[in-house]
Amino acid sequence: MLRTLAVIAAAVALTAEGGSRMTEAADGHAGGLLLVANKGEHTLGIIDPVAGKQIATIPETGVTGHEVIASPDGRTAYVPIYGDSGVGKPGSDGRTMDVIDIASRKVVKTIDFGGPERPHCPMFGADGRLYVTTELSKTVTVIDPKTHAIVDRIPTDQPESHMVALSRDASRAYTSNVHVGTVSVIDVKAKKVLKVIPVSPYAQRIALSTDDKWIFTADQTQPRLAVIDVAAGAVKQWVALPGIAYGTATTPDGKYLLITVLRVNKVAVLDLKSMQIAQVIDVPAAPQEIVVRPDGKTAYVSCDASKKVAAIDTATWKVEKLIDAGAAADGLAWAAAR
Repeated sequence: MLRTLAVIAAAVALTAEGGSRMTEAADGHAGGLLLVANKGEHTLGIIDPVAGKQIATIPETGVTGHEVIASPDGRTAYVPIYGDSGVGKPGSDGRTMDVIDIASRKVVKTIDFGGPERPHCPMFGADGRLYVTTELSKTVTVIDPKTHAIVDRIPTDQPESHMVALSRDASRAYTSNVHVGTVSVIDVKAKKVLKVIPVSPYAQRIALSTDDKWIFTADQTQPRLAVIDVAAGAVKQWVALPGIAYGTATTPDGKYLLITVLRVNKVAVLDLKSMQIAQVIDVPAAPQEIVVRPDGKTAYVSCDASKKVAAIDTATWKVEKLIDAGAAADGLAWAAAR
């Protein structure tokens, strides 16, 4: 009898454990969650990448968030409230950032930047601090995520510093300055601009190679990508593209750069060894941003006009699934499993 009860108890425990694991996998927590800024409906979407569906939306406290980042522990999302217009265009000027608890699906704090700023791109540095572009004051604002206090404001010396990339050790920051078409190279500790690199009359977005040797930004006047040599502080070469590019992201192994080609609805894959386009992938209309899973197996592409996120298998370079998102899906971030 005792043996029978022990067997039953073990079976119940295994069933409970298996059920827990299944629930965890179904909710995406086993590998992580995908976050998407749904600009058209002013929400943060939470996507279960295993099931391939948006499982929750959280209303933002303002209009509207364009970008999002998750804390390194995957527990918290940060959504700067940019405003109701595009960069450099007339419209409202956001001044806050929502802090969202991912598990409870609630805004738990709203950080005020102290005035109109159009806060846009949030990035975590290796130093544990949160860096956010604040366009209107030509700065990058630094926040302590433990206290939610603003602890630094670092000048970019250029207008419309829209996106920021950080070196692996967070000693350098690089901003793309949109309508002046430049990149600011910033010494983070000294809070000093070391160099302003001219790129084109109008450039967008920015990414760094995994070894910090190359900066990538997209010319908005010609179908080409600028490859900037960090050591030289100048454009080293141009890569021809099938259309005007937008967002870029490197694969974790450092072998490839993925590039959204907005107007022709494609993603180009740049081989970083040869600096040649190796693949061109069709995606739904208006691809915006790319985030690659930490394991490098899947790249996710937000497709603004389509209310979709395309999941690309990086082994085959094929779209393996299309995930429904919200209106004007834009900024993406990966929230690691807890």
